[in-house]
Amino acid sequence: MIEDGTSVRVGDAGPRPVHLLFSEPTRPFGDDPTLDFLVKARGQWVSIETLVRTWDGDGLDTFLSSLAEDFRGWGGARAWRSLERDLTISAEHRPGGYVHLTWGIHDRPPSEEWHFETTTVHAAGEDMRNLAAELHTFLTSTIE
Repeated sequence: MIEDGTSVRVGDAGPRPVHLLFSEPTRPFGDDPTLDFLVKARGQWVSIETLVRTWDGDGLDTFLSSLAEDFRGWGGARAWRSLERDLTISAEHRPGGYVHLTWGIHDRPPSEEWHFETTTVHAAGEDMRNLAAELHTFLTSTIE
């Protein structure tokens, strides 16, 4: 869900919810296609964040849109990663019409000392289309 023009929250309430917050999209080199943003994982027992570096979003919104278009399902896992592998996603279509997205947040190279994963569950089709659209709006919010 879009919280405002420049942040997106992914994940919903549960017994021990962990949600992700995408915020602060910036173009550190002006007109260069490099797009950075913060991703934070927050929950009762976790609070981490890292700066994610992408090349114009690295097709994150397109990846999520492709999952929405294949709402009837697919075999195995589909994967996405950011330019410097600081954010990764593994997507699996499960019985009952749900997509499980396992989000990996990684320490930046070269140290790569830590790694965190959490999984969010989304209804195939419309829920995935909405997530893709929200992240598209987020990723393009720095374009004037």
